[in-house]
Amino acid sequence: MMMMRGNNVMGILFAYVHEERVRELTQNRVMASVPFGGRYRLVDFPLSNMVNSGINKVGVITEQNYQSLMDHLGSGKAWDLSRKREGLYLLPPFGAETIRTDGKIETLASVMRFLKNSHEEYVLLSDCDTVANIDYRDVFKFHSEKEADITVVYRHGMSPDSDKNCLYTVDPEGVIRDMLVKRGSDADCNYGIGMSIIGREKLMELVEDCMARNLYDFDRDLLQRCLPDMRVCGYEFTGAAYQVTSFGSYFNANMALMDPKVRTQLFQPSRPIYTKVRDDMPAKYGLGSQISNSIVADGCIIDGEVENCVLFRGVKVKKGAKLKNCVIMQDTVVGENTRLDYVVADKNVVFENDRTLMGYQTYPVYVSKGSKV
Repeated sequence: MMMMRGNNVMGILFAYVHEERVRELTQNRVMASVPFGGRYRLVDFPLSNMVNSGINKVGVITEQNYQSLMDHLGSGKAWDLSRKREGLYLLPPFGAETIRTDGKIETLASVMRFLKNSHEEYVLLSDCDTVANIDYRDVFKFHSEKEADITVVYRHGMSPDSDKNCLYTVDPEGVIRDMLVKRGSDADCNYGIGMSIIGREKLMELVEDCMARNLYDFDRDLLQRCLPDMRVCGYEFTGAAYQVTSFGSYFNANMALMDPKVRTQLFQPSRPIYTKVRDDMPAKYGLGSQISNSIVADGCIIDGEVENCVLFRGVKVKKGAKLKNCVIMQDTVVGENTRLDYVVADKNVVFENDRTLMGYQTYPVYVSKGSKV
């Protein structure tokens, strides 16, 4: 049985996949750079998981609006991927004959040179819309033991999206016998979370075959087509995982961090989640401030009341302001006597004094980046 080594497996992250699901948040940024949990971006989770699993070569495929992602990733130093050999590769849409829009197959075809010039035996493909702390060494061990051609990672439970998931029928041996594409289920099912392992040579061969046949959908045209002829296995991930399939699910994933059990599973000392360092002073709490059950990042200045909220770096909450069940992103200012309930405020928003904004748990209000309310 082969063990997973850093020089044996390379990672490819699709930074832009499923942006249409949260168009509010991805208007000016790619899915991978959507802020999460007070100080992170969504890309931090799959990227940190890869690094913690010993992968030291990762290509991040972007499409458009990737300036904030480039700023966040930089040279990859925060993930120990700034190195002379291998490391972090940003793969923007230049060099392709067309801007990539048709699907992951065309995307992979446009970075074929990157794949051909690599020497790793396996490729770990991952989307950036799932918040989880997963040890890919376990997935690779499973892949080797089952002698699989392709291994996909799935979860068992209620499908998080009604019509955009892949559902798998998995036999007791872990082999996938059937696969439904872009389907949901009200009952318990096995649904994919956008992660898979495949041999590099096999991936290139399958991508070239799909391109020759004008097939561009990775799930339908590659995975589903391979089921009869190849050994496709499913690895069940049982830890905490939150898929951002809608604006509501993004809000709920942030709110889930209030549960200590969830935080313990997502942020493990042995497998930390790395992010870009932005040194700031510690959060400052005024004499009249009240904070309960909230995540407050460094650089915040709080003089009001905060309950059940996620506050990103540099947020200012002035006297008399009351925040409840909110996600407030970086450098936002909440004026005096302003009341916010079930609100998601993007970066650099200014709430004037004496404002009231209320959403509901199933329909949080979104305030776009740089707005003045």
